[in-house]
Amino acid sequence: MNFPEGLKYTNDHEWVKIEGNTATIGVTDHAQSELGDVVFVDIEEGLENVTNGEEFGTIEAVKTVADLFSPISGSVAAVNVDINDDPELVNSDPYGAGWMIKVEMEDPSELDKLMDADAYKLHVGQ
Repeated sequence: MNFPEGLKYTNDHEWVKIEGNTATIGVTDHAQSELGDVVFVDIEEGLENVTNGEEFGTIEAVKTVADLFSPISGSVAAVNVDINDDPELVNSDPYGAGWMIKVEMEDPSELDKLMDADAYKLHVGQ
């Protein structure tokens, strides 16, 4: 299981990578492992803004569908359209090519409520 340092993690198994005021959001290696083979990612059409704790899409695996929750608030700068045609990127490269959205943060202090890699490892029992 991969738990990259320098990222922030949520209780709902999303990760956040910060570059300046931009937050890239995806699902963790643990989440994709628990879900199994991802067959579809549905990010709301025309998504312009996200709010901390609110759903921004769903991820569908062979056995289940899970909601995607935004760990921060802000305006959506980019949506990873590559995962529409190649959803297995979430399984093969969850911290790289399998990212979901990029958000220009409204309130960077929201990051203070997220876990670092060590805390997330404990959260998932590793």
